[in-house]
Amino acid sequence: MNLFPKINPYEKQFLKVDNNHELYIEQVGNPNGIPIIFLHGGPGAGLNEIYRQYFNPKIYRIIFFDQRGSGQSKPYASVENNTTQMLVEDIRKIANKLNLKKFILYGGSWGSTLALLYAQEYQETIYSLILRGVFLCRKKDINWFYQNGASKIFPDEWIKFTKDIPKEEHADFLKAYHTRIHSNDGNESKKFSKQWAEWEGCCSTLLPSKQVVKQFSDCAVSLSKIETHYFKNNCFIYENQILENIKKIKHLKTFIIHGRYDVVCPINQAYDLHQAHQNSELFIIDDAGHSLLENGITAKILEIFSEAEKLYD
Repeated sequence: MNLFPKINPYEKQFLKVDNNHELYIEQVGNPNGIPIIFLHGGPGAGLNEIYRQYFNPKIYRIIFFDQRGSGQSKPYASVENNTTQMLVEDIRKIANKLNLKKFILYGGSWGSTLALLYAQEYQETIYSLILRGVFLCRKKDINWFYQNGASKIFPDEWIKFTKDIPKEEHADFLKAYHTRIHSNDGNESKKFSKQWAEWEGCCSTLLPSKQVVKQFSDCAVSLSKIETHYFKNNCFIYENQILENIKKIKHLKTFIIHGRYDVVCPINQAYDLHQAHQNSELFIIDDAGHSLLENGITAKILEIFSEAEKLYD
């Protein structure tokens, strides 16, 4: 992957967004550059230092932050006062804190969900949207990965994911995992958190990647607790909310990058979005799955961000 060289933030800070949560924020690149807010996945995955290397630091001012309960934000793995609507407002608070009147919004996987929901609420603050691995958060999208769908593509990994759940609970694996991950039994919670994260990691690339599985395992506690909390509550949005409100952002340039063999968020979600959004471009990566770290996806994202004039006007 021809990423930009490793770079350290020029500023780090914490922003208290309510009585419970403080968000970790870092800024990278050119303080006078074109502003981008980066939205990580999960929910609950947090940041990775490699994300900084996807953007030209001479051109862009990139704002990274760990969403509620994720990464270095405090308190870690907390689901109290943690909903989609609150995360949308957190983006607004960060933009206000940093005096950003308008910016490019990038989101991958769950980050794409959050980017779309934010844009539909605050479209006047956005130059353009760059979305990778689109997740629309419909019931069928959640069920595909945790009940009946991905299991047929990765049956060997599915057995590992389901083997410790009693048969009488097989009708709802999400509920079964939520119960165990949020259990007061620390050992049980840790065990099922690890299995939850490894299932997602193993399915995230076209070819097996120990690097990607490790990335998921490293954030297993926050990822599993926050994802199960959100998915059990249908991500705190009504069914098909994103597509039903797509007209609100019909003027926004939107670039969609999606791996053809994405098993976590199948490509029909990106295609549905593209069909509904007249001002979008869809780039299908024929040799990729879901992960940002796959070569084809990396190359397309770097290409899109190399043409700043298309993103910023």
